[in-house]
Amino acid sequence: MRVLVVDDEVRLAETLRRGLVAEGFVVEVANDGDEGFHLAVTGHYDVIVLDIMLPGKHGYQIVRELRAARVWTPVLMLSAKDGEYDQADAFDLGADDYLTKPFSFVILVARLRALLRRGAPERPVVLAAGDLSLDPARRRVTRAERQLELTPREYGLLEFLMRHKGDVVTKAEILRAVWDSNYEGDDNIVEVYVGYLRRKIDIPFDAASIETVRGVGYRLRDGR
Repeated sequence: MRVLVVDDEVRLAETLRRGLVAEGFVVEVANDGDEGFHLAVTGHYDVIVLDIMLPGKHGYQIVRELRAARVWTPVLMLSAKDGEYDQADAFDLGADDYLTKPFSFVILVARLRALLRRGAPERPVVLAAGDLSLDPARRRVTRAERQLELTPREYGLLEFLMRHKGDVVTKAEILRAVWDSNYEGDDNIVEVYVGYLRRKIDIPFDAASIETVRGVGYRLRDGR
């Protein structure tokens, strides 16, 4: 079982290396982001332990570029930050697990073994509706082969609609999936963002992908 540890805290990285070797892992260490990315792309590892704050490429950049390169090795990210948004960012970019420093070595090993049992998951295929496509791995949206720039919220809304293509989804369902279950604002925010999306994915292409179903919600059509 081969593990790549990418952490610029040399003493911590060495401690992790020794501990993991004692647990039966084969361990390679990188102390900066550029070397870590190079090893992750060119080597064959069963799991990667990746710090976020690194010299060179930072951890978020590394995991994003790994997934864009279709390297699906499971990644456990380490961070001194414990904010929920930091964890959400890590998962959104393609990380598989997250631990906050300081952490228990026993818990780290347990998490690594769980990732190893799970293996590198099959990643999502490109979603399509007519000539509109969304690549979850690259977070890339195109229409008629033209790349579209969406905000994170617009992207989340479009991905939800595309995963439910042809189905009518309510504002409440969209709020729970794209905002969060504790959102207490006006549900008309959904209508606002549907408008934003239409101006980017439909109007410039003389298309009408997002259909309003009066009194119910919205439906993404499979076509223009």
